[in-house]
Amino acid sequence: MVAKPHSTQQGVALITVMLIVALAAILATQMSSRLLLQMQRTTNIDLNQQAYWYAMGAEAFAKRVLIDIFSKEPNSTNLSQAWAQGETSYPVDGGNITGEITDLQACLNLNALRSEKKNIRDNSDNNKQQGQEKSAKNKKKQAPPIKAAFIELLTGLEVDGVSQFEAEYMADALIDWLDPDNVIVSAGGAEDNDYAAKTFPYLAANNYLASINELRLIAHFTVPVIEALREYVCVIPNNNLHKININTIRNEQALLLAALLGVSRTDVEQALAARAEKGFENIEDFFNLPELSKLKISEAKKKQFVVDSEYFKLRTTASFNDSYFTLNSIMKITNNNKVDVISRTIGQ
Repeated sequence: MVAKPHSTQQGVALITVMLIVALAAILATQMSSRLLLQMQRTTNIDLNQQAYWYAMGAEAFAKRVLIDIFSKEPNSTNLSQAWAQGETSYPVDGGNITGEITDLQACLNLNALRSEKKNIRDNSDNNKQQGQEKSAKNKKKQAPPIKAAFIELLTGLEVDGVSQFEAEYMADALIDWLDPDNVIVSAGGAEDNDYAAKTFPYLAANNYLASINELRLIAHFTVPVIEALREYVCVIPNNNLHKININTIRNEQALLLAALLGVSRTDVEQALAARAEKGFENIEDFFNLPELSKLKISEAKKKQFVVDSEYFKLRTTASFNDSYFTLNSIMKITNNNKVDVISRTIGQ
């Protein structure tokens, strides 16, 4: 029996309608999914923005706290002050704000090594002018205080595979990374040619460090060394300031103080134990301690220390519903009545 043409056309029309319905259903599903995605994205942005403003509020509050403290105690920064109370949390509508202020002059500013090569060269030029000529083999170079302290700190960390030799190479490589020229400071240094020869080539920054994490790019530094250093070093953006506040170095940082003074850790721990709650009024009081006066510490090393600070870091973590925001703010105190935020970084 032969099918009628009319029945065939009806079948084709039915199939066409079904395809159109299926296509419309697919399009509707896609549109619905995208709409839901956009709505969720907008919600996430709103939540993140709220967490961001909570963090900015914490920064404004920290600035006010610092101004209040230093207007009352302009000549001393110590661990008895409100800023040094450690991590503090505040509940807010829909979330929580956690903040902690740390003194960036209670750690070794890595950017301070930027001036080391220049100092070495200046000393060399002065020696030539004074006629103090010695053979290269017999001449013993004495590292400047900052470099010597950094090397001493690296060896004192007791990281596997890091001896005096490796520590000196790391210090030289860091100085080359910081200095503005492309000349290697010594055999352990590294400049553009060394980094350009790597599998994934790059060039030396020849500028200040922006973060401790940047050490990962510098020759000879390893992850274990960087992680071990974090408790003792810091980075002040675009500044080679090297003034350590003896009142804000914590007892657990005794290794850093020992490296800066070139003395034993035991002597340093005894000196810190003798420190009053509000610290020392001046540097002379610190070095007149019986534990230190007997050690005959040089004037050059004494000049590394102060009793007040002007650079601080605020680490803030703000949460709002299921959104989290982390802000790191570096602040500078000017004339004890003004706080400038000189750097902000987002994330861990």
